[in-house]
Amino acid sequence: MSYIRGFASDNNASVHPEVMEAIANVNSGHAIGYGGDSTTEETLRLFKDTFGKDTETLFVYNGTGANVIAIQALAQSYNAVVCACTAHINVDECGAPEKISGCKLLPIDTDNGKITVEGIKRYMHGFGFEHHAQPKVVSITQATELGTIYSLEEIKEIADYVHSLGLYLHMDGARIANAAVALECSLVDTSINAGVDVLSFGGTKNGLMFGEAIVFANAQLAENVKYIRKQSTQLHSKMRYTSAQFKALLSNDLWKKNALHANAMAKLLAQKVKGIDGVQLTQEVESNGVFAIIPHELIEPLQNDFFFYVWDEHRSEVRWMTSFDTTEKDIEAFVMTLKSRLK
Repeated sequence: MSYIRGFASDNNASVHPEVMEAIANVNSGHAIGYGGDSTTEETLRLFKDTFGKDTETLFVYNGTGANVIAIQALAQSYNAVVCACTAHINVDECGAPEKISGCKLLPIDTDNGKITVEGIKRYMHGFGFEHHAQPKVVSITQATELGTIYSLEEIKEIADYVHSLGLYLHMDGARIANAAVALECSLVDTSINAGVDVLSFGGTKNGLMFGEAIVFANAQLAENVKYIRKQSTQLHSKMRYTSAQFKALLSNDLWKKNALHANAMAKLLAQKVKGIDGVQLTQEVESNGVFAIIPHELIEPLQNDFFFYVWDEHRSEVRWMTSFDTTEKDIEAFVMTLKSRLK
């Protein structure tokens, strides 16, 4: 069966062959469930090698689960979480963070998906006042929902400010691999080493079939999180299948190869459409997302040929995402179709 290729999301991409092979390789015999298997033990050691010996990692099913559990581990229901207005936890998780954690989200307006210390300061008041939700967590996304990337200095500045007030810094790293290769740094440098307390580490958007990881900067932060994971219905019984995928992703720099290719394809797509009359890029292309304004009447017919999502219907802004399996042929065909429909 063949599926229409497009630029809707890196979630729509296939599973990387090496990841699929890793799943097949553990698909024999019996193994202790819920993480007691040897594959999970090996993969958790690999995470310590990647993020630091003091870190603690738990595997979950999906990104929403990772974000919700991270927030629950850091905050009580009377606390608040500061984030960008475009943050996935604020826009695309159906209210799960607020419903499940009980925490109030405090969004900051942003044109590029990134928040700053100045923006955070707006909510840094009311401490000790029982009528106000108490700020406890600041959440940033790397790469952001608009495809932009925080520099290491920007993350460190936010982390230092947050920590000076006794708050925690959470990072939604659904596309952290794309950010790391763009910054030419390691996964740990753009997260834990920059001051992030808890990282939601994405795998699905970078070639996995399913599974995300939550990386805690230290064991103290993760003290009771295994109970939260179970209560949040994110504990996978046959965990070897999740672990095997992450083992493949972190081995032989597969995460880097996949992200480098996805980013390169986004740059190519942006380059190809930039000079076309009727197409206006709205964000710097720093990772694997291209945001553009195109004529409204063009969107639906173009979606029928290459599916993608509308980002902002009011101003006819669309989002084109690339992935590890996007090809130059895909881009050439899309650009040719785009040009023909603009005539």
